[in-house]
Amino acid sequence: MRVLVAGIGGASLGTELLKCLQLAGTYEVFGCDISPYAFGHYQGGTIETFVVPVDGYPDAVLDLCRRNAITWVIPGGEEPLRLLSAAAERFQRAGVRIAANRPAVVTTCSDKAALFDRLAQLGVRVPWTATVTDVEAFARRTDVPTPCVVKPATGSGGSAFVYLADSLADARSHVAWLLENGRTPLVQEYLPADEGEFTVGVLSRPDGSLIGSIALQRLFHAKLSVQQRSEAGLISSGYSQGLIDDLPEVRAQAERIAAVLESAGPMNIQGRLRNGTLYPFEINPRFSASVYLRAMAGFNEVDAFLQSPSPARGGGQGGGPRIRPGYYLRSLDEVFVPRSAIKADADAGVRPAA
Repeated sequence: MRVLVAGIGGASLGTELLKCLQLAGTYEVFGCDISPYAFGHYQGGTIETFVVPVDGYPDAVLDLCRRNAITWVIPGGEEPLRLLSAAAERFQRAGVRIAANRPAVVTTCSDKAALFDRLAQLGVRVPWTATVTDVEAFARRTDVPTPCVVKPATGSGGSAFVYLADSLADARSHVAWLLENGRTPLVQEYLPADEGEFTVGVLSRPDGSLIGSIALQRLFHAKLSVQQRSEAGLISSGYSQGLIDDLPEVRAQAERIAAVLESAGPMNIQGRLRNGTLYPFEINPRFSASVYLRAMAGFNEVDAFLQSPSPARGGGQGGGPRIRPGYYLRSLDEVFVPRSAIKADADAGVRPAA
C-alpha cells in the first residue's frame, strides 16, 4: 500500500505519522510539504518526499497521488486536514482515500463554540464556555469564572494563541488582542489539573464502529509539555508525554463523546477530570501528535485505521488493543542537511530535488 503524509514539518503530527508508518513496516511511504525545509524531507524512511505549492494545494497533492500510484493520504496538520477534507470526494473519485474523519465532524470540531454547544446539548459535561464578539459587552459580563482560558474559537489545533488569564481584567486584555488581530475569542472555565489531564485517542472506522481507544495521563515535569505556568494554573503544550495505561473509565467516557459526535475516523480528546468525570476542553478530529507514543505502547492507530475492515467483513468490535503500560517520554531530534540536499522550492514545480 502506498501512503502519502501531507504536511511533514518538524516536531509535528506529520513526522510522527511517518514514524508510525515506518514502525508498521508494511507501507511504501511518501511525504509532501509546502516548505523545502520541513524536517520530514530529511528524517528518512520514505521512498520520496515532495515540495508542493500553497496555491492549488489539493490539486497538487492529488496530482502527486496519481503520478505515484498512492491510494491513501494522511493529513499531517490542521491546514492540510481542512483543505484535503473539503476535497475528499474529488480524491475518492480518483481512487484515493483521505485518512481523516467525516467532513461534517471536521467542520463541527473546527468551530469550538458550535462544538461545546453541541456537546452540552448531547448531555456531555463541558466547562463554562462563551464566545466573544464585542470586548465592551464582554467587560460588562459578571458570570465569567476566573481563572479562565482565552483562545481562538476556530481551528482544530489547541495550542496556538491559548492564554490563561488570572483575572477578568487579564481576560479582557487578551480578548481585545485577539479581536484586534481578526480572531474570535472563546473564553472557557479553567479546569485544575489536580485529578489529571488526559489525551485520549478514539479510533473509529468510516462506518462509525469503534476500532479502539488509548489514553495517556500527561506529565508536566518538562517545559516541552508546558505552554504556560503561573500561580493561576497550568496550560499544556502540544507535546504530550506521560503514563499510558488501560485507564478504562477515562477511555469509556472519551468513547462516549466520540460516539455522540458520530465520529467516523481518528479523534483526539483532551480533557481534565473533575470528581471523576472527564471534561473535554479540546477535541481534534484527526490523529494526535502523540500518535507515535501510542504506537510504541502497542496501538498503532495509523496502521489500524488503514487496515481495519468493517464489521460486516469480519472486523473486530473495538475496545482497545493490549498495550504495554508505562511512561512514554519525548524530546526533540536533530538532523544535518547539506545545502545541496535541500528540496526544490515549490515555485520550481512539484518535484523532488535533483
